Amino acid sequence: MTPASARVLNLLTESGALRTGHFQLSSGLHSDRYCQCASLFEQPRMGEEVARLMAALLPAELAPDVVLAPALGGILWGYELARALGVRSIFAERPTGAVGERAAFALRRGFALHAGERVLLAEDVVTTGGSVGELAPLVRGAGAEIVGFAAIVDRSGGRFRPDRPFFSLVELSFTTWEPDRCPLCARGEPVIKPGSRPEPGTR
Repeated sequence: MTPASARVLNLLTESGALRTGHFQLSSGLHSDRYCQCASLFEQPRMGEEVARLMAALLPAELAPDVVLAPALGGILWGYELARALGVRSIFAERPTGAVGERAAFALRRGFALHAGERVLLAEDVVTTGGSVGELAPLVRGAGAEIVGFAAIVDRSGGRFRPDRPFFSLVELSFTTWEPDRCPLCARGEPVIKPGSRPEPGTR
């Protein structure tokens, strides 16, 4: 483990971002551990430090013009990382659609990407890479270029393999179970749904 990784792991622990219990992840799987990076950003000094550690990790030739993050979890991370890099920060969000629909990410609030811009995609925790990967059409549709992906925590176990460089500060591996095979459910322990993603069928 690098000194930067050790420091970030310490900050995640100190802030209470690393939690133990009985959780339903956004994937639907259950786990006895969860990483809620929002807790890290409750302390601005911690968020700033983590962003500076990532900025130091990124090679100079990456040279992004803008950091783009998915709402909701990536917003604070994208902002702090852009601040550390001295570039623009924007985020994409899902417009409210019909009940049960999963709308595609869109740029709103006057945000825009421009042809030729170099875009760094940022997400606080990458598990499958689904959310951050969904941003790619926005970038390419604007004629901009994805130069890489940056995450605080990589929980993908090597499953997230984008076609551009992927940088993370910490790799974590949590045991997960299908709900019908979850030993915590079998013991009757109540499940917590801590993520920011809306439940299917809600608005």
